[in-house]
Amino acid sequence: MTFRPAPLKAAAVLAAGFVVVRVVYRVLFHGADGAGQVVLPLPELRLPPPFGHVVMFGPATTQGLGDAAASAIPIALVILVFGLLNAIVDISRLFGRGARGGPLRGIARTLAVAWATLPALVDGVRAVRSAQRLRGERAGVRMLAPLLQRTLERATAVAAALELRGLAGVPREGDCARPVVVRDAEIGHRGRTIVRASDLRLAPGTLTVLTGQTGSGKTTLLRALSGVHQHLDGGTAAGLVTVAGHDRSNVPPRDMARLVGVVLQHPREAFTTEGVCDEIGLSLSLRGVAPEIIRARVAEVADRVGITALLDRRLSGLSAGEATLVAVAAAIVEQPVLLLVDEPLADLDVASRARIVGLLADLAHRAGMCVMVAEHRGAELGGVADRWLTITDEGLVIDGAPVAAVTDPVRTPSPPLGDVALRAAELTVRHGDRVAVQGAAIDVAAGEIVAVVGPNGAGKSSLLTALALPGRAEVHAKGVVALVPDASDDLFLCDTVRDECRRADRRAHLPVGTTLGRFARFLDADAGSRPRAERHPRDLSAGERRVLAVALQLARAPRVLMVDEPTRGLDARARDLLARTLADLAEGGTAVVIATHDRAFADAIAHRLLPIAGGRLGDPIHPTPRCGIHAEGIPVGGPLGSASDDSPVRNRPEFGIGGTPVDRSRLPVIGLLAMNLVALAAFAWPLLAAALPAQAQAAAPVIAVALVPVAALLVLALLDGTVRSAHSLALLGTLAAIGAAIRIAGTGVGGVEAVFILLILAGRAFGPRFGLLLGILTIGLSSLMWGGIGPWTPFQMFACAWVGAGAGLLPRLRGRAEIGMLCLYGIAASYAFGLIMNLWFWPFAVGAGAGISYEAGAPVGQNLASFLVYTLVTSTLTWDTLRALTTVLGILIIGRPVLTALRRAKPVTAPTAIPVPALR
Repeated sequence: MTFRPAPLKAAAVLAAGFVVVRVVYRVLFHGADGAGQVVLPLPELRLPPPFGHVVMFGPATTQGLGDAAASAIPIALVILVFGLLNAIVDISRLFGRGARGGPLRGIARTLAVAWATLPALVDGVRAVRSAQRLRGERAGVRMLAPLLQRTLERATAVAAALELRGLAGVPREGDCARPVVVRDAEIGHRGRTIVRASDLRLAPGTLTVLTGQTGSGKTTLLRALSGVHQHLDGGTAAGLVTVAGHDRSNVPPRDMARLVGVVLQHPREAFTTEGVCDEIGLSLSLRGVAPEIIRARVAEVADRVGITALLDRRLSGLSAGEATLVAVAAAIVEQPVLLLVDEPLADLDVASRARIVGLLADLAHRAGMCVMVAEHRGAELGGVADRWLTITDEGLVIDGAPVAAVTDPVRTPSPPLGDVALRAAELTVRHGDRVAVQGAAIDVAAGEIVAVVGPNGAGKSSLLTALALPGRAEVHAKGVVALVPDASDDLFLCDTVRDECRRADRRAHLPVGTTLGRFARFLDADAGSRPRAERHPRDLSAGERRVLAVALQLARAPRVLMVDEPTRGLDARARDLLARTLADLAEGGTAVVIATHDRAFADAIAHRLLPIAGGRLGDPIHPTPRCGIHAEGIPVGGPLGSASDDSPVRNRPEFGIGGTPVDRSRLPVIGLLAMNLVALAAFAWPLLAAALPAQAQAAAPVIAVALVPVAALLVLALLDGTVRSAHSLALLGTLAAIGAAIRIAGTGVGGVEAVFILLILAGRAFGPRFGLLLGILTIGLSSLMWGGIGPWTPFQMFACAWVGAGAGLLPRLRGRAEIGMLCLYGIAASYAFGLIMNLWFWPFAVGAGAGISYEAGAPVGQNLASFLVYTLVTSTLTWDTLRALTTVLGILIIGRPVLTALRRAKPVTAPTAIPVPALR
């Protein structure tokens, strides 16, 4: 059992605050008089009819104040008890156990995903803010768009991971002798063919390497073999595509989790748990395997992969190489027939790459798995690969080893010393208690290219970021310093490539089309090409996004350009083009600094290499003379493939079960309606109690407080089946994490409830049931995090759930009319929320003996009048009005981009495969 003091401290503060509020209400509404010395000699003020029974102020005595405080003690103790329970319960373990089985396993898994998302959300805020500063943007609401895009992309990755691990799947047996059979296949998106394969068969115990140009479709082919392309991405696969004897278009990935293991690009983004051990054993846990067996199997796999020492580590503290090893271990824990690995060497140093290559060879040649690897660095797998496949410019999969593309060195003559464009001395960078860079000193001359090289975690990215961000006294630069960061996607702000480039031109006072033209030249393409220019920047392939980020940063005409991992995701031709671009910039007088694992690239273009290890820069190294850049890939020549490796379909996702269209007739509508009516009656108990027999009226508040949590649990149980699909689960969990973070950051002080903005926009984008669940889970998760659990929590859950669900029931409008409608709804929802929350809590907040106290057995009109005075004075004119203003302003400022981002989320439903004639 782990004790967390934070929830108990929060509960103590909340309990003390409740006592203070009770005393204030008694003083305000003539309930603090009595025997003893008069402390506050306030005059009595009787309100006019119909509120004539209400008297405000009046003298406050020591006994009256003491009685008021004492009357609040029982509820304050309840708050402390809830805080203590929250402090001693391991929340993440509780979610994990609930996810293994039971009536709420879908909800529990959603909360587990949300809990694991929170640390990544904090990191995302830092990364996006840093990227926007690097682009010269001011802090503000504009950064919410890339943050939401980043977070939703993580939700998509988590959805794919859960689907591939077998969430809600029915395990299938397979034909181990035929891991992959593809014949006359066309794989595409939105009617556009990306990859074609006439005849492809892979055998057990072999390692196949798939290469191709940037955007040629390598990832698409791997996702089609895994089934994610057809069942989550909304793609099509015509012809015959079978894995272990099963048609990939007919059998979803979750049913073949024991047969197919997959390591996606950027595996860290797809982690769904907090610890290494839990992540490796997730697929076994989802199948309901006994914990003892899971532990034994995880230990066995970890020993094989060589990561036993990592089992007790948190995922957030792993290096890139360690994260890749953990992802491989998680993919093979079920001993699959087929292992698909996408770009495993992209972010790794030399030692980590060698370790991964050796592991993949061992799994193929000793464990007997059929291993297929998509990789630009094909040459590093040359000694272990059994077969080579290449995707041509036309998207055709053909046999044949890649040809190493070798170009002449592009290093420019060494610049004259003394013309220093960038200088730093005794530069130290800390991340919390950890020192990332220690006492670094660096000089870069105008026209010089310097490459910072070193292993993973050495401090390369931290050094470049510190050099680029303004405000450090240790750094001196002549002119603008621009950095293309490691997470360069965070630089994107607009909905299309064209708009992104226009914004860069406008801010740099350049003719419109300058940046788009530079981007096109990088790709040797037509600047006016609509397919690429009109696409969302994040829909481009990894290499194309990298090139776009470089083009955007060059718009500022920097005197110093720094690029972190410039060759990531680029094929040989794009690497060569980028190298020549950097060389041309240096020849024009720009100082260039790169941080890279690609030693061949650094040797070909750099004047100096600066090694870094353990955060300390070493002595400069002169580049090793080479005949050119040995960039593994297909032969140079022909246009660069324009097909994206990962292009989502912009359909509105149906919030359904298991990735199938929603059959509304099967949903327990009557049960949901009944539970919501019960909750509504509980909210209104002070007005409805008069209808009860006299002897039952005293029990009305107890009955109401007891009914609401029961109703909330029943609603969750009734809707649990709708979050069994991986996509809906991941999306709901991720947005619940965002909502919880927003609620905690905003604290609701003064009525500033920014979470309403998310609930309304998400409910609008995904429908009433999604909004209902998001409201419930957001309040539940945020309350668990900060210790604010109490009898009021179920009431808050229902009230916020109704806010989200109501937005999903609004008429279908688009454009400005939709935003205007949502603003009006936000105003109504803000005031309604305040009224309904005050109604049930008003008797508890004021207590007995005040001018506006609830009186059991009194006429409904009298109690209603007392309540209206209470809510008008304490909430409606202040908190509720500020809540309405906050909601309206938020919807006006970020409503359109947030709705766009939400609607870009990939669909749950998969289109039907379209048969085509056989290829000749």
